[in-house]
Amino acid sequence: MNMEIFWTGLAPSGEKTLNFIGHTSIWMFFIYGLAVVVLEPVHMLIGNENWFLRGCVWASVIFALEFMSGGLLRLLGIEAWRYTGGLSVMGLIRLDYAPVWFAVGLIFERVHDLLIAYNIG
Repeated sequence: MNMEIFWTGLAPSGEKTLNFIGHTSIWMFFIYGLAVVVLEPVHMLIGNENWFLRGCVWASVIFALEFMSGGLLRLLGIEAWRYTGGLSVMGLIRLDYAPVWFAVGLIFERVHDLLIAYNIG
């Protein structure tokens, strides 16, 4: 969640200010909570694979979760986000974010492993 608020805060607001104003939707709490249930088993399945394959899996899984959850919300009349641009797919995902999701997945693996090592997770 913090990553999302940071990321949206980086977008130019059109105002002449040095303030970074990020935002999110209340629905994201549920989506991120659900993602943990999905991502933990994926991590256990791919943990011994090479980093490139794992990054590709993470990008694909995150795209799938983002597309499905955004689509479900849209069916309910809720639009928590809408991507624009040439690489946007139905406003639900942006294909040019693939390198970001690739890296985020690998970073989350490290955080997860660190928490497990310290018996926090």
